[in-house]
Amino acid sequence: MKKLLFAITGYEYLAEKVLALGHCERGEIEVSHFTDGERYQRILSNVEGREVLLIGGTVSDSATLELYDLASSLVSYGADSLTLVIPYFGYSTMERAVKPGEIVTAKTRARLLSAIPKSNRGNKVMLFDLHSEGIQYYFEQDLYPVHVYCKDIVIEAATRYGGDNFVMASTDAGRAKWVESLANDIGVNAAFILKRRLKGDHTEVSAINADVAGKTVIIYDDMIRSGGSIVNAAMTYKNAGAGDIYVITTHGLFVNDGIGKLKACGAIKKLICTDTHVNCKDLEGDDFVEVRTVAGLICG
Repeated sequence: MKKLLFAITGYEYLAEKVLALGHCERGEIEVSHFTDGERYQRILSNVEGREVLLIGGTVSDSATLELYDLASSLVSYGADSLTLVIPYFGYSTMERAVKPGEIVTAKTRARLLSAIPKSNRGNKVMLFDLHSEGIQYYFEQDLYPVHVYCKDIVIEAATRYGGDNFVMASTDAGRAKWVESLANDIGVNAAFILKRRLKGDHTEVSAINADVAGKTVIIYDDMIRSGGSIVNAAMTYKNAGAGDIYVITTHGLFVNDGIGKLKACGAIKKLICTDTHVNCKDLEGDDFVEVRTVAGLICG
């Protein structure tokens, strides 16, 4: 029997792509809102004794609670097993406290989802290219975390656009380890930017660790929010003599006209991202952007 697939409202687009692979069966739910804005949900499919997948990124407080409510009820109505598929885990940059009193929201959200009742065969959560490896260990009790790497998607895109002579690059030394791993798998050189802190949040580029002159540069970052770091990196590599520059990211948020900033800098030839975040739906028809799906990693 096929697994039963549900999705919260914002992630129906990704559920459709997974269903198209033919390995899952659609789970039906009814969603509406009361006049005061409270959400009403009703599970229409019989889930008793079934293996259930539930797709929902924690892209907002509302989406997180929608995911929690639906997941808890799927177990209560008899799901034999439950796999939470969280393509984008929100607050992933708040994985630790830097200043006294800061709330480690990545941990509190993980604890919330860990409170979902346990199904007969247990609960699992799939997390994609986490900003910090340690986040998966914030999940507690019987919720088993699985960190899914989108490396194959990134490597395929990099080799397609990079050709025979390119450099795999990061925005700064903080992402160098992951980019170096990608570069080693591909068999190319890795580059990262060394920065020197001046005052407060102000930094200046002190060096680039590799020769990029005349070479295609593929910049990878796990997440792009507003695009500022990517633009700065692209301009730095371009000023160092790089040829064509492409950018690959797993999680494309592109807030505050992030796409517009990337286009306007004039240094980036193309952007490739996956469909883990709901904002990818706004990119359809944009020739500057190529969106690749993670559907095959969910239920391939």
